[in-house]
Amino acid sequence: MLRSATELHDYVIAATDGDIGHVKDFYFDDHSWVIRYLVVHTGTWLAGRRVLISPIALGTPKWDDRQLPVFITRQQVSNSPDIDTDRPVSQQQEQDYYGFYGYPYYWGGIGIWGGGYYPGFLQPGMRQGDFPPDYGITREQKARNAGEDPNLRSCREVVGYHIDAIDGDIGHVANMLVDEQSWAIRYLVVDTSNWWGGHKVLIAPEWISSVEWASRQVTVGLTRQAVKESPDYTSTEELNRLSEAGLFARYGRDAYWSPERRHSPS
Repeated sequence: MLRSATELHDYVIAATDGDIGHVKDFYFDDHSWVIRYLVVHTGTWLAGRRVLISPIALGTPKWDDRQLPVFITRQQVSNSPDIDTDRPVSQQQEQDYYGFYGYPYYWGGIGIWGGGYYPGFLQPGMRQGDFPPDYGITREQKARNAGEDPNLRSCREVVGYHIDAIDGDIGHVANMLVDEQSWAIRYLVVDTSNWWGGHKVLIAPEWISSVEWASRQVTVGLTRQAVKESPDYTSTEELNRLSEAGLFARYGRDAYWSPERRHSPS
């Protein structure tokens, strides 16, 4: 199921021995558009420190209680590497973080989470491999192999970015929809109110042709007319595999779960 990123804000992160804090943001990498960390405000417990929690640590969410249990302790969080969440996270900091928790690197295989598709399989003791790779991971893997840091971006920061079609402006990013199992960002929710009043549409990250991070501008390889003819988006409750398939078919694109996409070399 897909979850609204903005609705996940303020969810409680519950360690095995007590609450850690509340979700305030997410960091995703801009190669594969997967959320790599939850930014959690610890409140008075750690004097207002913000800490990073990897989806690898997550257990079964308690959606009705707005709670995300994690398989780590408060003591581990307290002793974890101190990372300034207001500054870019370097690869060395990620390596230190993963080493502290004993996680294998997520960039160490063909899947979006190392050798697999879901972050939970990187928990210590879980078997690796034998899971389907995800489209686009080769760009991230090439960057890692070349020694380049993948850029981690704030979901909060990207909300408000302007979206351009091939032939003009179509709106701005209003939200992101996240796969609750893989933590991949499946769609940007685009508010078209300045162009096509009262409508929101979904744009998949793989339809993006370029992003100008400094100018907060996203360009997609679609025409304005194609966007105007796409289905309106209202809520995640109305999204299912059939409606998603219809969206991809409308744009003439292979769906992210299709065999063609999962075995694409690009």
